[in-house]
Amino acid sequence: MSKCDFILALCFVCIFSLFTFGYSEADRFFVEGKVYCDTCRAKFVTKISEYMEGAEVKLECRNQSTERVTYSMHTTTDETGTYRMPVDGDHEQDICEVFLIKSGRSDCDEIVREGFVKQTAEVDLTRNNGISSPVRQANPLGFLIKKPLSQCTEVLRELGFTSIGALV
Repeated sequence: MSKCDFILALCFVCIFSLFTFGYSEADRFFVEGKVYCDTCRAKFVTKISEYMEGAEVKLECRNQSTERVTYSMHTTTDETGTYRMPVDGDHEQDICEVFLIKSGRSDCDEIVREGFVKQTAEVDLTRNNGISSPVRQANPLGFLIKKPLSQCTEVLRELGFTSIGALV
């Protein structure tokens, strides 16, 4: 194979890969977040919340106008309660959210489904937003424990909650 043939073959492979994959590394994002056990049933992270290994989360992107799902992926948290999902493509026209699927603990597996607490974490997966890093941090998501820990009253009091009975 001559040098010219090699260069032509290399060009062909490069061009073919652009059509095959349809994205470049510039269009790759990483969604990262944490899942915790809400040990006080407070519906937010406290100093005694516990990050959960083995929790399943799902990322779903929907087109803003048609509501059609354009991207979907799920993963499981590691021993620190952290997940990381690679996402290919720019999703500027989509609303992308991470939500809880399944807990890694049988004593802490309730998902809040009503009230003012939204149990999803919205992430912006486009380069057209001024964020230069490909990493997108999602807000923490939590499962509720069945029975709050005994320290919760004091922890919530420290946070300024005087009507603790409503939370715990």
